[in-house]
Parts: sequence; structure tokens; C-alpha cells
Amino acid sequence: MPDILHRVGIKSSPEAVYKALTTIDGLSHWWTDETRGDSKVDGVVHFQFGERGFFDMKVLELAPGKRVLWQVVDGPAEWIGTQVAFDIRQEGEYTIILFKHEGWQEPIEFMHHCSTKWGVFLLSMKSLVETGRGAPYPNDVKIDDWN
Repeated sequence: MPDILHRVGIKSSPEAVYKALTTIDGLSHWWTDETRGDSKVDGVVHFQFGERGFFDMKVLELAPGKRVLWQVVDGPAEWIGTQVAFDIRQEGEYTIILFKHEGWQEPIEFMHHCSTKWGVFLLSMKSLVETGRGAPYPNDVKIDDWN
């Protein structure tokens, strides 16, 4: 099965990055401003993208300053059952995120789109943590008619 992989360095502490990944306030300031739900283990977080669609993520694992793992439980058919992992580590003055969206059945065109958008949103998180201002949906970088 193909996976989406990204590596991003953020000039901040692992704790600040972890907070951006594990609080509704943090998530709504880098991914979509329409975020709600329960961001604790076994909770479900709902990410709405206006009329475009939504994703519901069940929180499977939270290791403070080290790892966040979600499973997609609702949204586009291609995403259901996939997992999204953020592995976090300190490397000099940077906190490194190794991102993985794994479990795709095949590398369809939608996967290419999602890979690019994940990069856009990971850079939004970098901006949020480093400067206090991210670019969540609907203020994100538009890459095509899919958004």
C-alpha cells in the first residue's frame, strides 16, 4: 500500500508542536477553522472543509512531545481506515515532524492531491507554531478546483 510521507522542521519545542496537533484550538489554526470534537485518546475530531467535505479522525495514540496517531473513521471513501501519524523529535533548534498518511489502497489522483495539500497544511502548522499565525482552510493555498 502506498503512503504519503513528509518531513518538516519547526523552530520550536516538541511541546509547542504537540499542542498544535492535540488541541481543538491548535488544529483549527493550521488545518481548518471548522474543527470540533474530542481530541483525547478514543475521542473523535471532526474537520469540516465548508461544502468541500469533511474528515472524522479517531485519536488512537497520544505520546506527549513524541507522537500523535489518528484513524480516519468517516469522510471520503479513499480515506476511511487509513491512519495519520505525526512522529515528533528534537533535532538541534528544530522540532522535526515525520508525517505519514498510511494505508491508501492505491495511488489514485486524489492521493496526489492530498499529498500536496498535506504539505500545504504542514507548512501552515510550521507558520502557526513559529509566528503565531497559520493558514487553515478556508485561508489555505489553493492548488486546483478540488481546493
